[in-house]
Amino acid sequence: MEVVVRWTLNSRRCAPVTALNCLLAHRTSSGKSIDLGQQGGCTIRQSIQSISSASRADACRGTRMVESTLGDPRFFRRSGPYSLADVASTAHGVADEIELLLEGVAPLQTAASTQVSFLDNRRYASALDQTSAGAVIVHPDMASRVPAGTVAVQTIEPYAAWARVAALFYPVPPVCPGIHPAAIVAEGARVDPSAEVGPLSVIEAGAEVGSGCRIGPCAVIGGGVIVGRDCRIGAHATLSHAILGARVYVYPGARIGQEGFGFASTKNGFLSVPQLGRVILEDDVEVGANTTIDRGSSQDTVIGAGSRLDNLVQIGHNVLLGRCCVIVAQVGISGSTVLEDFVRVGGQAAMAGHLRVGQGAEIGAQSGLISDVARGARVLGSPAQPKREFFRQIAILRKMSKEEETGI
Repeated sequence: MEVVVRWTLNSRRCAPVTALNCLLAHRTSSGKSIDLGQQGGCTIRQSIQSISSASRADACRGTRMVESTLGDPRFFRRSGPYSLADVASTAHGVADEIELLLEGVAPLQTAASTQVSFLDNRRYASALDQTSAGAVIVHPDMASRVPAGTVAVQTIEPYAAWARVAALFYPVPPVCPGIHPAAIVAEGARVDPSAEVGPLSVIEAGAEVGSGCRIGPCAVIGGGVIVGRDCRIGAHATLSHAILGARVYVYPGARIGQEGFGFASTKNGFLSVPQLGRVILEDDVEVGANTTIDRGSSQDTVIGAGSRLDNLVQIGHNVLLGRCCVIVAQVGISGSTVLEDFVRVGGQAAMAGHLRVGQGAEIGAQSGLISDVARGARVLGSPAQPKREFFRQIAILRKMSKEEETGI
């Protein structure tokens, strides 16, 4: 019993694909030949010689089309090798003085004797016991678990050390200075000669792009926008009415500086309120893919230095974020709300407008904020309340539900 999958591509035969086999095993019968349609000018045809229910099951179970790998050379350029001493220094850690060359990084389960791995979460300590890595970055408390033949690189911050070591082997690709011939740069725009401007991007009059910047394909830098040095603007991102500090990373598809959601209600309908503020992204801010940040109406919208916004976040007009805030995916922050320094907000949380969240507060996932949050508070639920109180209420409800079911 066999299934023959034939792909026609400019008269060249390509290898069969497991996912396609699975689909076809359910949709065809023995002795049939079918066209699967056109793809990029190619006719995709499948011939079925015979098939059984067993082979259908085998096809659907399938095998992995591509083996898992870290740092696939198709996408990531690796540097090195580096000595153990260099790796330990980069990690801000300490290790035995052993002559060892390390060529890359890998998870504990797959690392080889020429690779570095790490352990941060003790739930994976069993993987540490069995690793074949040449070196492992660990907390000093776990150094005794490192197997013979593997060198412990000890540090009190294993995850931060891992970040530095991974960046050592896989540094950010350098900027390729120049303006692509397909880019549109208006007269009056200023682009530093060391910046890279990708194809089909648009830089409008009055915009400034600083040294070492990379502007991705189809990005739009609006008139008057200032992009500080060493910034990265992803493909299809748009910036208007914005000033960016140094080392800001705007991921693909983000929208920065558009009009906020501001209008007055009248007896005849709605009247738009002019949005006359800007967006200020301070140094080292990251804005995730497809995130939107509205410009201010009566003041600027500000994202404080070092803050990280995940994908699909909505920041309303006049919002002020302090330093090093973390906003996880699908969070919505309504206009004029203030988050002080080091606030963390879990995914899908929502905040009403004109609130203040104190320094270091933590807002749990899917929380709904309708009132201010004190400094250092941890809240959860909708409406949001102190975390301890939230779980106490859950416990009471569970107990009441159980009593009702049992009649006790």
